[in-house]
Amino acid sequence: MTDKPAMLVLEDGTTFEGVAFGAIGETVGEAVFNTAMTGYQETLTDPSYHRQVVVATAPQIGNTGWNDEDDESARIWVAGYVVRDPSPRPSNWRSKRSLEDELRAQGIVGAAGIDTRELTRHLRDKGAMRVGVSSLQTTADALLEKVLASPPMAGANLVGDVTTAQPYLVAAVGEPRFKVAAIDLGIKSNTPRLMTRRGMEVHVLPATSSIKDIAALKPDGVFFSNGPGDPSTADDIMALTQRVLDAGYPMFGICLGHQVFARALGLSTYKLAFGHRGINQPVKDLTTGQVAITAHNHGFAVTPDGDMTSGFGQARVSHICLNDNVVEGLELRRDGKLAAFSVQYHPEAAAGPHDAEHLFDRFAALMGEAHA
Repeated sequence: MTDKPAMLVLEDGTTFEGVAFGAIGETVGEAVFNTAMTGYQETLTDPSYHRQVVVATAPQIGNTGWNDEDDESARIWVAGYVVRDPSPRPSNWRSKRSLEDELRAQGIVGAAGIDTRELTRHLRDKGAMRVGVSSLQTTADALLEKVLASPPMAGANLVGDVTTAQPYLVAAVGEPRFKVAAIDLGIKSNTPRLMTRRGMEVHVLPATSSIKDIAALKPDGVFFSNGPGDPSTADDIMALTQRVLDAGYPMFGICLGHQVFARALGLSTYKLAFGHRGINQPVKDLTTGQVAITAHNHGFAVTPDGDMTSGFGQARVSHICLNDNVVEGLELRRDGKLAAFSVQYHPEAAAGPHDAEHLFDRFAALMGEAHA
């Protein structure tokens, strides 16, 4: 880390000063805070963070460096990274280089020495907002002008930026039991990995895929992944979800996949004030009463009101967040039997916690019952 000054300016004009961390330059995006104390490598490479400047609430970041195994995609997706106290040297047997070295290598602009506690409290009180981070010679007014000219996250359709260009196969571990068509809205590497461990042959498809593309695979089930942006813009994906439901495929969706599932059922979505981001979010299963500690990364949520009966069957809210009662899961039943389900959180959480991994077993059981 250098002593080169860096500046952070929020769209309401609030300014913080620190030092450059990562690449030297300038960036804009939506300022959001992540409450995880570990797993920064997985966070930075999660496509759901596309066009967001992530503020780490944990005061010291970078202790474990950067390795070659924990990336959740082929690149860092955050627009910028803001920390308080970066570790001066990594200490982990898997580390290949420092966090800052990787940020520099991938051109990610960041800032350190920022009072992230004060910044987080501001975002929590005022809501997530646009932000600019610069380590170039500039003024707060000039940077604020660029921030105000940048597009907001509401209304942003970003799936096309992150989805795979070509289909690819992730082979099942051991004897294949099921074939899954996974629609990539910003999928994380650990998702197909956990599926393959359960005997699923995972065919990852672009978000532009059609129902004919899915049918050509003759899948046992369809999965809709996490991803960035405003779900109200994902009309094509919502329509594809409806066609999947019409075709009767067992279906599982997470994060953005959960939100487009909700829209397919006739529900709406809205933007949260500051969202849920971190690996310590409590979620209650309304069926069992059990509480799981889960990983989250979402700035939008499903509106729970509206007619839960549709042409696809009877839907209900299955999970809620205990912090604020946000809808965290949906179920769709036909003739009393589970046909599709979704969760807002991330059961594939690579950095943990692993409380929700059983949902992949549930998906396997759903596909198995469809063939019984």
